[in-house]
Amino acid sequence: MPYRGRLAPSPTGYLHLGHAQTFWVAHERARAADGTLILRNDDLDRDRVRPEFVAAMYEDMHWLGLQWDEGPDVGGPHAPYTQSERLAHYREAFEKLKAAGLVFPCTCSRKDVLSAAGAPHGGDEEPVYPGTCRSSPPQTNVAINWRFRVPQGEVLEFVDTGLGPQRAVAGVDFGDFLVWRKDDMPSYQLACVVDDALMGITEVVRGADLVGSTFRQILAFRALGLTPPSFYHCPLVLDASGRRLAKRDASTTIRGLRAAGLTPESCIGV
Repeated sequence: MPYRGRLAPSPTGYLHLGHAQTFWVAHERARAADGTLILRNDDLDRDRVRPEFVAAMYEDMHWLGLQWDEGPDVGGPHAPYTQSERLAHYREAFEKLKAAGLVFPCTCSRKDVLSAAGAPHGGDEEPVYPGTCRSSPPQTNVAINWRFRVPQGEVLEFVDTGLGPQRAVAGVDFGDFLVWRKDDMPSYQLACVVDDALMGITEVVRGADLVGSTFRQILAFRALGLTPPSFYHCPLVLDASGRRLAKRDASTTIRGLRAAGLTPESCIGV
């Protein structure tokens, strides 16, 4: 299949140096393969998305020299390219999972999961769900989350183009994950799977902090009868103290680096 890659920023803050370098890798891999690069606006976090962040996203990416072939600003055969305009697609996928009995309702908050006795933590930020509502669905009329029921103990493996072989055990390294939120919005995991499939993405390039999400998404692809793309996870860009960069740190945002006099070439590492 012809190469189709994507840039998928979330406009919940200003893009930083880590985004710049990962997006440049995605850009160059698409160009090297004489492929197509898609820009997708992942704007489902309604509490944190701001119009000024969306405008800055375009400005910063153009300043870096990134060019895309399809996207919200240029159109394309898979429009719309803004996730908040694609809710019907996510709802259809969710209803399919629900009809197959692959999801269950859950009233547990993140705080509940974190404080649950014996709830281990996976390798990323999402704690392993302890199974509180898995066998005894809550009987309530209040808004609830819906979680994907992972196959406990199944070993999942994939070969990452950037990092090499990856392995995780469902229910140990990651647990039942959100697919539909109580605010009646799809989760990151479900939306990514649906869009990557419908937009024909053949390779996902993103940061190494999302390897854990890849295992969850592989299960969602399978449950929906879809073929997952290949994955290329880039090493994280860390600050001077060894911590992952954050959008709130103005000194490492693309805007902050521009103001300090850095060039696009220095930001993308070429």
